Amino acid sequence: MSRFLFVVKFLVIAVVISTASFNAFSQSGGMKGYDKTLEAIEPYNVSFSVGLAGDTPPAISRLILAESRGIRNSSLSPNGSYVAYVSMLTGKYQLWVQPTDGRQAIQLTFGSGVRFYAWSPDGEDILYSSDNNGNEQESYYLINLEKFSEKEVLTAVKGGFRVFGGFVSNNTILFASTERNKMDFDLYLTNLQNSSTEMIYEGRMGLSVSSVSPDGKWAIMKESIGEDSDSLYLFNIQKYTLNTISSPERRANHSDAGFAWAMDSSGFYFATNKQQEFQNLAYYSLSDGMKWIEKASHDVERVKLCKGDKYLAWTSNVDGYSQLRVKDLHENKNIDVDGLPRGVWRINCEAMASHLLIETKGSSDPGSLYTWNFNGDVEMLFSAGLAGVPKQSIVEPKSVRIKARDGVILQGLLYLPQRKNNTPPPAIFRVHGGPTAQSRPYFDPTTQYLVNQGIAVFKSNVRGSTGFGHTYVTLDDREKRLDSVRDLVDMHEYLSDEGIIDGDRVAVAGGSYGGYAVNAVLANYPGHFAAGVSLFGVADWVTALKVASPMLKASDIIEYGDINDPKWLAFYQQYSPIRQAQNINVPVLYSHGVMDPRIDIAETEIMVKTLRENNIEAPFIRMPDEGHGWKKRENRMFYALEEVKFLKRVLGDKKPSE
Repeated sequence: MSRFLFVVKFLVIAVVISTASFNAFSQSGGMKGYDKTLEAIEPYNVSFSVGLAGDTPPAISRLILAESRGIRNSSLSPNGSYVAYVSMLTGKYQLWVQPTDGRQAIQLTFGSGVRFYAWSPDGEDILYSSDNNGNEQESYYLINLEKFSEKEVLTAVKGGFRVFGGFVSNNTILFASTERNKMDFDLYLTNLQNSSTEMIYEGRMGLSVSSVSPDGKWAIMKESIGEDSDSLYLFNIQKYTLNTISSPERRANHSDAGFAWAMDSSGFYFATNKQQEFQNLAYYSLSDGMKWIEKASHDVERVKLCKGDKYLAWTSNVDGYSQLRVKDLHENKNIDVDGLPRGVWRINCEAMASHLLIETKGSSDPGSLYTWNFNGDVEMLFSAGLAGVPKQSIVEPKSVRIKARDGVILQGLLYLPQRKNNTPPPAIFRVHGGPTAQSRPYFDPTTQYLVNQGIAVFKSNVRGSTGFGHTYVTLDDREKRLDSVRDLVDMHEYLSDEGIIDGDRVAVAGGSYGGYAVNAVLANYPGHFAAGVSLFGVADWVTALKVASPMLKASDIIEYGDINDPKWLAFYQQYSPIRQAQNINVPVLYSHGVMDPRIDIAETEIMVKTLRENNIEAPFIRMPDEGHGWKKRENRMFYALEEVKFLKRVLGDKKPSE
């Protein structure tokens, strides 16, 4: 019998790879550039062993390869003949198309990676965007499927953050951008044939476009109200006028589930939590206004109209898992859908397509595709597989609810090692970003690696997380910010007191807002966690709020307060983690991308410098060719190896300092 050992080797350097004539202006490390004198670890000429197929425990590199086989952001072509999706199979997020009859998929893009894409109304072209190594300032490209040719239709503009709205016609697109003054989102029309672009509406900070009606006459626009909510507007594309659909006094979300237009453009389905706790299904008629379709005690996460307005399909988020509902609007009856694996689902359909597309993700599913013809069982179109990772090694999470010291019920997902010992295992707490986000049961290479190494993983949904109602998501606003940080301590104490984890060997990790939470809990509650892992997190809210990207600034005012107001300036001068950094007395692994446009790399650099000055171990991983998160597989592998090496070392028998 032959045995195969695969070794993947990468030379990782900061190189800008372009797709077409990409205007490769770059941001050299935040507002002022990164500190080249600060000692940092950078990936360079590193080898990764993925081990043997079937190895238990699996190698972290093989788990990451399994993740890269999954698909994301799938959508049907207008006639349903093809599925487009994004995959990291080649090492970067590239665009693929696959015929729905099961024939072989075709890779369409080969450059620096894809940020978004959209089918043209006739299905002959796909518009996509690409940025410069994560700086989020995009160029737009149009690729013709029949000719397999592409052209750049919009060059990136420095300071121009773009939000695609939709196709007005086969040859015209609508988008919002900050390129006029690097702050306000104005509305633009671009002719794809000659790239001529016209600003048709001068906007304001936080105002962007979400959807265009099938007849090209209307656009749905939203204005951010905090991290979790928005006001909704209807824009007349012919008259350039803006009218309010919904701007309630108590803030509400109207846009997370998307918008499903009727074929005749007379109205659309959406979900909102206006004047209630959860985002429920509603319909807005352009002539008669809004009406509720269904109310329930969970959020609708995506809604679609299918097959000539005959079927209404929507998914709901129930304790982190998706549930699918389909209603025959002509017969006024519900239809059961069977055969889908448990997990998180994303649905898509088109008016002229004969089937519904379901993208599935789960603890053992990096991202697969199913189709359903509105009758009978679903059929698998694409299976991601696990790249040789034994399925029996995959750990499913358990949903855990914990009462905080002030009575608020918290929730999280607990992954426990399958190998049983006489003593509780060490653990790592993962804090999601946002803060308006939710830890859900996705395939996570690092989590599965750690539990197979005997380390428990707890993915917390502290107050401020989405998925648990409007009240819960507002419990960390402004002055209540540190209440969510304290939740990590209450969760730690509960799991430790119950003997589920070894309370003396617990690390806390998170990225973006989660990186802030790591800094904050270690600074405000020393003695509880044995180590920290902070990825591109905030150290000083004063500087972070001042230099945030335009869309973040618009939402930050509600979530954190206006940093230009003396009240909030004084508050964050006192309560930012850097002000209490002298209390951090455990090792912390830091990391940041040089190209990050959301959180300046200086936020991480100041924490590293301060801890090192205090003789606290603070290794720093600097990614020269990444932005807000790692988008390249070789960087993900390099970082994962460094993180798990750090965690396995610090979660030995050593206890946190008192």
